[in-house]
Amino acid sequence: MEIFANAYREVNHSYVDELDPNKLMRQGLDAMLEGLDPFTNYISETDIEGYRIQMDGMYNGVGAQGKRIGEWVVITEIYENSPAHKAGLKVGDAFIAIDGQNAKGKTESQVLDFLRGYPGTKSELLIRRSGERKDLTISLERGEVIVPNVPHSGLVAEGVGYINLTTFTQDAGENVGNALRSLKEKNPKLKGVILDLRGNGGGLLNEAINLVNVFVPKGEFVSSTKGKVPEWDISLKTQHAPVDSDIPVVVLLDSHSASASEVTSGALQDLDRAVIMGQRSYGKGLVQNTKELGYNARIKLTTAKYYIPSGRCIQSVRYKNGEPVDIPESERAQFKTRNGRIVLDGGGIKPDVLLPHDTAAGVVKALLDQNIIFDYVTDFTLKNAKIDSVETFEFTDFDGFAKYVQSKNFDYQTATEKKINELRDVAARESLPLNNEIAGLENKIKAEKKGELSKNRDRILHEIEQDIVGRYYFQRGKVRKNLVNDPEVKEAVKLLNDSERYRSILSGK
Repeated sequence: MEIFANAYREVNHSYVDELDPNKLMRQGLDAMLEGLDPFTNYISETDIEGYRIQMDGMYNGVGAQGKRIGEWVVITEIYENSPAHKAGLKVGDAFIAIDGQNAKGKTESQVLDFLRGYPGTKSELLIRRSGERKDLTISLERGEVIVPNVPHSGLVAEGVGYINLTTFTQDAGENVGNALRSLKEKNPKLKGVILDLRGNGGGLLNEAINLVNVFVPKGEFVSSTKGKVPEWDISLKTQHAPVDSDIPVVVLLDSHSASASEVTSGALQDLDRAVIMGQRSYGKGLVQNTKELGYNARIKLTTAKYYIPSGRCIQSVRYKNGEPVDIPESERAQFKTRNGRIVLDGGGIKPDVLLPHDTAAGVVKALLDQNIIFDYVTDFTLKNAKIDSVETFEFTDFDGFAKYVQSKNFDYQTATEKKINELRDVAARESLPLNNEIAGLENKIKAEKKGELSKNRDRILHEIEQDIVGRYYFQRGKVRKNLVNDPEVKEAVKLLNDSERYRSILSGK
């Protein structure tokens, strides 16, 4: 420790160029933790607000998210009834100045840090909005922003309920339980429920226990934690009477479902209480705790691994660039559920029913990454003060969008084109005469790309439709709209309508 402190002091004092001592120390701390797992992090005083929203689902600020587009940070999402919403800010607005400070060239984190503060304090914002000739001055009063962890619940088919949980912040279990009670009260013949944990990166472990408790009786073992310090090991059981311990349940997962989502889905799978459907989850079976370091800084570090009812740990043991590496099933240990079904440890939760995952790729991903769809929707909102209800609204003007894309001189590079460029460089270094062959391949790719927009018509319309609905009806609107044509929800409905198949999956037959 003394050597480290002396080295820091000497470098800071004597290095030939001017240094930022805060940045130098931060780099040292980050480098020390980099060799551990991706979830052990140093949290400085300036990071605390971001950490609060992850854990509590609330923070002091304005209720908006932003993204750097060009030279300015542009609002990409506004939370309903937040200070930003009440002040009249809109998605697509660019921050030009905040309290007289020029925001040009600032990162999204720098701009959002400027906006955070105590409830009741005010900021004067200079905003640039499409369609307006002059920049707008908006006075905004900060307040506590609450991000709902259950943005939507309701029926998705006759007798089939749906509950969407986006994060395991405070009261997540109680909110899901209340949603289920409401569904049962309004629909006495409710025959099944879909719990959607797709994209849910986790949060509070105790909320995972509370959520499992919604569907299983009091006293059921859900999870235990084991670490280096035996005194910290705990065993967690359900503490209350369930909301419904019999109703059929389908849990939807994807590769972004992690941590508390995996405790919940894994426990329900191990107890044979729900059918898990979708794609294999992320694989985070680690417990983090925060320790105070003084000066309002903290360290979030892994102190234990958690285990679920079958005795397995779902933690991925290999990482590359901070992401878990796929582990072959032949290398994963086998465990058994209550009914004797085989389940595996390591590498996340494998669904009982695997479904293909529809991800934006190719031209669709390029349209999103280059903000073409985002800008188009911003123009759409300028021309349309309102839209139909979430369930009835449809966007069908594909030809209009195609013309818009053409006007933007849109182009993108495919993965094949990137490899061809690498081939060209290698061939040049090795003096191989492949120019004609490479040019022929490039011409073929260009010909194929001309039709890519039309080939992906349905997916593009879906992305535009989702963004439009989000502008008018916020997060809850996007969730509701996505349900209209969600293939995974339809598969879950189909399973819940087939009670014989549902029972056979849980019995392992």
